[in-house]
Amino acid sequence: MLLCSRSSVYVFLKGGVFLKKPSSNPFSMLSSLSDGYRLLLITSAVTTILSIVFNYLMPQVIRFAIDTVLGDQPSALPAVLTSILMPDKQDTMRNLIACAIMAMVFSVLSGLFTYLCRYTMAKASEGMIERLRNRLFSHVQKLSYHWHVTHQTGDIIQRCTSDVEVVRGFLSAQLLEMFRTVFLIALSLLLMFSISVKLSWISTAFVPVVMLYSGVFYAKISKNFRKADEAEGDLSAAAQENFTGVRVVRAFGREAYEIDRFEKKNNLFSALWIKLGHWLSFYWGIGDLVSAIQVMVIVILGALEAYAGSITLGDFLLFSAYNSMLVWPVRSLGRILSEMSKTGVSISRLNEILNEPEEDDDPNALCPPLDGDIVFDHVSFDYHGVNPVLNDINLTIHAGETVGILGATGSGKSTLMYLLDRLYDLPNDCGTITIGGVDIRNIRRDYLRRHIGFVLQEPFLFSKTIRENISITSLQNELSAIRHSASVAAVDEAICEFAQGYDTVVGERGVTLSGGQKQRVAIARMLMQEAPIMIFDDSLSAVDAETDAKIRSALKQATNKRTTILISHRITTLMNADRIFVMEKGRVVQSGTHETLCKENGVYRQIYEIQGTLEEELANINKEVTP
Repeated sequence: MLLCSRSSVYVFLKGGVFLKKPSSNPFSMLSSLSDGYRLLLITSAVTTILSIVFNYLMPQVIRFAIDTVLGDQPSALPAVLTSILMPDKQDTMRNLIACAIMAMVFSVLSGLFTYLCRYTMAKASEGMIERLRNRLFSHVQKLSYHWHVTHQTGDIIQRCTSDVEVVRGFLSAQLLEMFRTVFLIALSLLLMFSISVKLSWISTAFVPVVMLYSGVFYAKISKNFRKADEAEGDLSAAAQENFTGVRVVRAFGREAYEIDRFEKKNNLFSALWIKLGHWLSFYWGIGDLVSAIQVMVIVILGALEAYAGSITLGDFLLFSAYNSMLVWPVRSLGRILSEMSKTGVSISRLNEILNEPEEDDDPNALCPPLDGDIVFDHVSFDYHGVNPVLNDINLTIHAGETVGILGATGSGKSTLMYLLDRLYDLPNDCGTITIGGVDIRNIRRDYLRRHIGFVLQEPFLFSKTIRENISITSLQNELSAIRHSASVAAVDEAICEFAQGYDTVVGERGVTLSGGQKQRVAIARMLMQEAPIMIFDDSLSAVDAETDAKIRSALKQATNKRTTILISHRITTLMNADRIFVMEKGRVVQSGTHETLCKENGVYRQIYEIQGTLEEELANINKEVTP
């Protein structure tokens, strides 16, 4: 027996959650996002440097005013700048005013360049994040059906919102701050060494200490942030699932149970963030202590150096100013490292989505007519590598024929249709499925799916109007065509009874409609597609027998030349099909018309007799209760 499996996919999965894949530096993703924004990033870097330079020139003016204008020390500034700051050597007040004006000019220029660097960085970062969001959404749309059914929607949403927001915060603030901090540290040390080598070495000795404990906390923060981020995804999934299934929760009175389940997940999420906050508090507390010690040491030793005459009073004030400017960048570098740890986790989680392979087609994929015979030739298939769902299936559905497929839950009925629509790909050594003699693996996916209409047992309706939901599969949105499809689906009359008719908004997932109405709207939507192949996967299960018969009759007239596949547990839905296939444990055990199958001693006849008996009993009960 040939077993074909998709278990190789589970190398990357465990329990429906993402596993960490081996990858290169996660921040390489930022490089690809920066295409087209690099000029803005360079402009932001240049204006940052200019802002810092003018900001650092202000203490130089103060030193000049103290040592040269008020004192008798020679100027350490260039001759041009000295002549501007000291236009008259004999007029001290005039020179002080010139220094004040120059300090103000430097301050204004520093503020102007700060504005420009922030503006260009914001424009670049928002553009990069917009590109990331578009890339994520587009990529998720192109991932396989198997990927979607094995991952929680809430976790995907959390990654595409919260994790993207973390990356956005890094790009808009931390990335620029990192560049600014490195330049500030380098410039501060350069200027400090030009004033006092001894004090500079003492100040520099604190930098490795900060880097050391920052590196230790980087790993701790990263580990705890990943746990908190994953817990948030689990919490989002629970909330999304509960809000979506609110009618089921209310129907069974499970509000208390769901509240308790949510509170447990929320408590775990809060505990993880409290633990993360503990590490961050410890980290910043150590940082404040080290910074305070550094400033205290420099002030004491600098005062002693100035008292001893090793440096001037102006040099001491200038050195103290630059040391204070150094303290915050060094502390900020530690903050950036902690934020980078969070960003690294978020980028890794986003890369886990972006690294998933998209559905792809062969460059020479075909777009043939799909109005030919459908042939399943020795088809075998298995989802998880444990038990085969389909086992050596051989069946032919002729063009324009209406066939029915009957079988118990788990017999493989829906799997046949998922393979036909290429929601799952049939492995090369597991048989073939052809339409008009062309292997569907050689047909373009989007073309194939546009020409196969599919109605599921639990149809999904978008939070739009009924008119928009029905016309979503077609380029035409004329009300007459929409109403014609709705009439065939036996839902036009019900829609017209709504206050806003076809302009009625159905709510999220069609929550304002009954189960039968949702199924019929989905049928109308599929009919608008005018596909040559139509599949009804137990899509009449929520309608009564009378409506079922009415829809089947209208469908027979409307789809006379189309290949129609009816999957159902209800024999009355299938009995008028041209042929009926009966499936059991992944095999076709019977085939024929309703009449021929009723004459055989097999599964079909047993089901027919059971359903017939039940319908008779129900009819008798209705007679008894009818006054």
